[in-house]
Formats: sequence, C-alpha cells, structure tokens
Amino acid sequence: MFLALLLAFSAIDWVPVRWFSSDPSSLDLLQGSPINCLLLEERNWSPELVAKARGKGLTTLAVLRPGDGAVEKARGAGCDGLVLEGEFSPKPDLAGQLVIDLPYRSSIKLDSKAPVLGTYQGVWPGINIADKDVKAAPTGGPWIDTNAGFLRFLRAATDKTVWISNPPPEKGVIPAERYLMAIADAAMSGARWVLTLDADFQTRLLAREEKALAGWKKMNGLLAFVEAHKEWREFSFGGQMAVILDTASGALLCGGVLDMVVVKHTPVRPFPYAKVSAPSLAPSKMAVNVDPSALTGQQKEELKAYTRQGGTLLTGPPGWKFPPLKPGQITLGKEDTATLDTIWRELNAMTGRRNLGARLFNVSSMLSNLLVSKDGKRVLVHLVNYSNYPAESITVHVLGKWNRAVLEAPGAKPKEMAVYPVDDATGIDVDAVNSMATLIVE
Repeated sequence: MFLALLLAFSAIDWVPVRWFSSDPSSLDLLQGSPINCLLLEERNWSPELVAKARGKGLTTLAVLRPGDGAVEKARGAGCDGLVLEGEFSPKPDLAGQLVIDLPYRSSIKLDSKAPVLGTYQGVWPGINIADKDVKAAPTGGPWIDTNAGFLRFLRAATDKTVWISNPPPEKGVIPAERYLMAIADAAMSGARWVLTLDADFQTRLLAREEKALAGWKKMNGLLAFVEAHKEWREFSFGGQMAVILDTASGALLCGGVLDMVVVKHTPVRPFPYAKVSAPSLAPSKMAVNVDPSALTGQQKEELKAYTRQGGTLLTGPPGWKFPPLKPGQITLGKEDTATLDTIWRELNAMTGRRNLGARLFNVSSMLSNLLVSKDGKRVLVHLVNYSNYPAESITVHVLGKWNRAVLEAPGAKPKEMAVYPVDDATGIDVDAVNSMATLIVE
C-alpha cells in the first residue's frame, strides 16, 4: 500500500508511452529520452523487460481491457501498477494496487482520487480532410481536429494530472509530423498524450531504420521541450472570454463551443458549473452559458450579478437542452452542431475584431493557447502547427503593454523577439513555427 501511495505521488511527473516490445534491448531506444513510464500490453508483460525497466528507473504499468480475464496474470507481471483502459462492469478488485483508469469520456469522474485523470478516447489531431477537400471551420478557415477544448475543460475542473491515450488511426502509416501534432495538441493545454506508435513505425523503429530513428528523435525532442517547462502547467487560462459548461453540456465532446472558440484563436477560460461566481468571472468581458437549464438557482444569480457588473452574457437557444452524452461518444451529432452554430454566429458577431487577450494573424494551420502566471507578470502564447510544413510569417498581438518577449521552441535556443506597440496591444512577429513554439511575454 505504501509503495502504491509513493507511486501515486510521483505520477505527476510521468511521461508515458505505450511500449511496443517485450525485448529488454528495445529499452535502449529510450537512452536520453524524457519518457519514464511504460504502458505494457499483455503480450509484452516480460519479467526481463520489467526488470530492465526498473533498473533504468522507469515505471511500468500493465494495461488491462474489459474481457481480458488477465487480472491475476497482470498482478504477477511485476509491473508497478495497472491501467484499466475501457469500461469495466464490474471493476476488478484491485485493492492495494496503483490503478489508473482510462475509461470512456462519458465515464470520467472529476472527483476521482486517482493520481491521473484521463481517457483512451480522442480525435486524431490534424487538419480535417473530407472528400479530398479541406473541411471549413465556422471561421471560414480549415477545421482542425483537436482535443484542446475537452482537455482545457479537464484542466479547469481538476488539479489532477491529465492523460489522453487515443491511438493513431487503425492500420494507418503515420508520418512523424503527425505524432508531433498529437503530442503538442495535448501539451499546449497542460495535458500529456500517451505516445502510441502505429505498427509500421514500431517495426521500423525496432529495426533501427534511419528515417524512423529520425522521427523518434523529433518526438523525444518535443517531449523534452515540454517537460523542461513543467512550471507552465501552473499558469492559468488567460483572456477575457469565459465559456460556462460541464460534463452534462458538452464539455467532454470535441467540436463544441470550446473548440469553436479555440479554432478562432480567441483565448478562452473554461468554467465548470461548480466554479461559477461573479468574482471569478469578473476578469472576463464576455461569457457564454452553453446550457442555461443545467444551472442551479444560485449559479443563475451569480450570472445576473456578473452582468450587473458590466459583463456580457450569451446563452444557448431558448428551450434547448444539451442531449445526454451517449456511452463512447466523443463528438457532437449533426443536429447539435447545427444548434451550436447558432451560438457561434452570435459569438462571432459579439467578438468581431476585438482583442480578448491575444489576436493572431496568418495562422490558418495552427491553434494557440494563452496562459498567464499567478502574479500576472508573464503571459505564455503556445503556438501549435497542424500542417506538415512550417507555418511562416505569424503575427501575435498580446493585449496590454509588454516590454519583452522570448520565443522558445524544441531544439532551439531562446530567441529575444522585437516588440512594438499596436492599438491596445503589443505586437510580436514570428518568422516560422515547425511543430510547436511558445512566446513568453513579460
């Protein structure tokens, strides 16, 4: 029991990968890597692998799925803990074991006592290609499939470490650049993606194929960049737009209001119902209440107080209630998307060209996230590129007057950036972003 508690305490620093071999020599691929936690499928529960991993200071977790019938075998695998991936009914008795639950999104328990909160369900990040044409977002730009809105809600609702362990598309052959997108998509919201390689990449990497090794190096470089700045996870969501929603009003889905705002590059502060109060909303000039019928009487009074203080409130369509989340559902249905498009049009009209924390230009293949330090003296702007080529000539206007900006990116030295005044903001020009970069503004 003591060991389980000790491991739970250290889980905040685990950098996870779904390991793909039972051969102990395969762990040599982790030389110099920030990865320190291995999720092992049953076929890889090798005592020799587990022993070598422990000798290297790596944590090992045995993965169990419903119907595996391998609970006792998992206990005897010698791993440090277990991962329950999927829906278990009933859940096996694992008293005294360290257990990480990665269920359906609809089954996530925000009040969980486990060291990690997460799911195995997610969309595969990238620019959405439908019928060989780029699918348009409500903004008119390309729609980017992302887990950002969902992950930001979890980060706002809990102080737990957040994992998302969605695998790459089945039978897909995925280039290294797409893995960088998945890592960065989670990282910019303060979460971790469980790195999971497709079968072809695994085979080539184990064979030490040159191109696979180069891609693996890039992935580890991006992970090292993120983990070198753990303090960034302590920053709060910034900006003057609040979105009020919860598990019953689409917060666990992709493609909802949060993602619509994210795709527009408007900084957003997610507000779970339990955290709704006039003082907490006060820094936001605008708030969107996705499902008014889901609020308690007290929460509605808090919103009235917010509007009396000068805040602008946009609510969902009269009489509309968010449909119950179906087991296994991770995206909105077409009818619900059409309803939320109504909210989006009103929201788009309200925001117009206003700067609600940061405005970005020439970023059609990118997403961003604005974060602020506890003392308000530093602002971060995470920039993530979802194309297979560098995004170039990017301009960022950070609200307020700032004196200094530094650009940090994987594998590059911090770069001092020129800052210049523009309207009520500070302008910064970025030449190019490959996978991910972060502006630190002071």
